[in-house]
Amino acid sequence: MSKFELFPVVDLNGNVIGSATREECHSGSMKLHPVVHLHIIDTEGRIYLQKRSSDKDIQPGKWDTAVGGHVDFGETVIDALARETMEELGIRAENYFHLITYDFTSDREHELVNAYCMIVDPSTFNPDYNTGEIDKACFWTIDEIDAVKGRNILTPNFESEFDRIRDLIFELL
Repeated sequence: MSKFELFPVVDLNGNVIGSATREECHSGSMKLHPVVHLHIIDTEGRIYLQKRSSDKDIQPGKWDTAVGGHVDFGETVIDALARETMEELGIRAENYFHLITYDFTSDREHELVNAYCMIVDPSTFNPDYNTGEIDKACFWTIDEIDAVKGRNILTPNFESEFDRIRDLIFELL
């Protein structure tokens, strides 16, 4: 990861209208850039979360979506989803489906979030997460997530997205 990575700058429909560096996109410029999220849900209804590395430039040390990352300039959203899943968890993104696309603004950046979901059997799910990206990862129940919301344990982006997808997740199970 380099502050000189090049990201696409997009409109609200995801059409590429330019490019900007990681540093520029995270500097408060509010240039809209696409990201991918993969929610991994087990057949028991638990959600796999990662604890972000303390070295991350955004929300270090907080619990977040199982897989999340930026789309590189010239890369498709689906290619980014596959790359990020392999980089972060060492697994292939398979049998996933699109949940929602929305724009998210924090105090530092503006993202077009493309959220996907993959359902796994907990007895066979054995990721090999990247310790450079992730400090820890495990399944959380919905009640466990609800108990820590608003307490600065989860990323604000995850909390916001969880509220958006919660009902969609229950429909899947």
